[in-house]
Amino acid sequence: MENPENLSPEELKAKKEEMLKFYKESMPYLKAQFEYEKMLSEIDEMRLKRTQIQMTYAQMMAPPEEDLMPEPEAKPKTKKRTLKKQEA
Repeated sequence: MENPENLSPEELKAKKEEMLKFYKESMPYLKAQFEYEKMLSEIDEMRLKRTQIQMTYAQMMAPPEEDLMPEPEAKPKTKKRTLKKQEA
């Protein structure tokens, strides 16, 4: 791109008008893209909400979970073991 410092005032004015024209012509496309992206975002939000509702419903309908760890059974009492004592 040309350095603006090297342009005459008339050339600078022409460049600015050219840029402004380009931006104004691009606006309908940018607005269309904005609406497209916004709608995609809203669709994603709705999908997330629907999934969360389905998960909540599934959790409510599921039977309660059984304990994975069974309660310890009563252990038979064993005789306490002792170490052998050495004779001196």
